[in-house]
Amino acid sequence: MVKCQVIMDAMEKLAPRRLAEDWDNPGLLVGSPSQEINKILVCLDVRDEIIARAADEGFDMIVSHHPLIFKSFKKLRTDLPDGKKFSELLKHDIAVFAAHTNLDIAKGGVNDVLAEKIGLRDIKPFDITGEEQLIKLAVYVPKDYADSVRGAVFSAGAGHIGNYSECSFNVDGKGTFRPLSGTHPFIGTEDKLETVDEVRIETIFPKGLKERVVREMIKAHPYEEPAYDLYPLVNRGEVHSLGRIGVVDTPMTAEDFAADVKKGLNAEYLRLVKAGDRMIKKVALCSGSGAEFIERASFMGCDAYVTGDVRYHDAQRAAELGIHVIDAGHFSTEQPVVSVVADYLTEALKKVHGGKNVEVVADDSLSDFFKVI
Repeated sequence: MVKCQVIMDAMEKLAPRRLAEDWDNPGLLVGSPSQEINKILVCLDVRDEIIARAADEGFDMIVSHHPLIFKSFKKLRTDLPDGKKFSELLKHDIAVFAAHTNLDIAKGGVNDVLAEKIGLRDIKPFDITGEEQLIKLAVYVPKDYADSVRGAVFSAGAGHIGNYSECSFNVDGKGTFRPLSGTHPFIGTEDKLETVDEVRIETIFPKGLKERVVREMIKAHPYEEPAYDLYPLVNRGEVHSLGRIGVVDTPMTAEDFAADVKKGLNAEYLRLVKAGDRMIKKVALCSGSGAEFIERASFMGCDAYVTGDVRYHDAQRAAELGIHVIDAGHFSTEQPVVSVVADYLTEALKKVHGGKNVEVVADDSLSDFFKVI
């Protein structure tokens, strides 16, 4: 059993809320951060059948990709679909949390999972949504406490450079200070100049983690008044994007690639917009509804574009641009992330005191609203 806040914190590490689009509504949508959680159901949509399953099987929390609430309510009538859902959720004390565009954009999120499922490699950003500003932390620590302070800032998210983690630079030196009247120094005595063997620890982190990194550093530091510096950097931070671009191992026809996509996503159907005999090597993708980026994919030299919810005139434009489009459906391009999130939460909660017995289940009962007949 853990507090709902613990699950919220774990999801924040996977899909930070700051990555979400301005119009989006991720986060805790029903329930309280202080709620006790024993059982979590991870799903794509908070549909009636999901709520019924959660109530019947004793789930305390639903973690979904699509937010249950997008717009404000002026009334909540329980004879209408939205009101009925909220009535059932509140009746059974089920919390609801959503990670939407932040999970689309996040590293290891929806689009990275989609790229892996359809066999792309050399993955790069597609539609840039932002770039993290980097901050350097320099903190001065007594030698015997250097490991604990480093560990604290690394656990808070500092120290990542590319595919390397726990990166830091350490310099030995002498720290001097004179505790003044009214202080309670960890080392030294009041009104006496002290000299201490210290380590200057330098590491970097994204600006969005500043409060967390500094807070954890101070908690781990033995001094009453830790000495530390923060420097804004002009180094390029991590680039965030909707969608991804990658390549297939060997060039293939549109029909063969479409077949691979269908198999990789275990999709019941897909639609192919074939733009001539162009072979496919470079591919762009955007999970869910991404038809608006067809032109961008074409201008970036992609041979094919994979997304969902493609309209007739979107298909016409793709054909005119000479880029193949595979509409694999909104559901099929996003459903694969459900099991990934469930696995992530299972492992994350094992590391939390009291969280080992929390059951996390990936829903596999939902299917696409559309059926081909």
